[in-house]
Amino acid sequence: MPMPDPGRPLLIFDGDCGFCTTSARAGQRWLHLEHVEPWQFLDLEPLGVTQEQCLQAVQWIHEDGDVVAAERAVIAALCHAGGAWGVLGRIMNVPGIRHIAGFVYRLVAKYRHRLPGGTPACKLPGS
Repeated sequence: MPMPDPGRPLLIFDGDCGFCTTSARAGQRWLHLEHVEPWQFLDLEPLGVTQEQCLQAVQWIHEDGDVVAAERAVIAALCHAGGAWGVLGRIMNVPGIRHIAGFVYRLVAKYRHRLPGGTPACKLPGS
């Protein structure tokens, strides 16, 4: 399995989910992210994430190896993109707004199998 370039941020998503794949690829284009990979194509252990974590939420690995997930991963990707996206990321990171972003993220994740591009394979375990 390939290893991403060390010292470069990486967005990891669930490649079995059509909604997640479409969203990640759109994010890659819009935010000009270099490294966006499905967890299924990565050796996760050296990256410090598990398959279970990747099934539950998108993961962002910072340049220094720190990992954040879910809405914090989206916020990190936005901030990394800079410009207007970075401003949006910083706004979303304000404590009260971050709480709302987390609620929205969990809601979308829970029902991703019902969203455009979603399939039964997108359903989260235990949902």
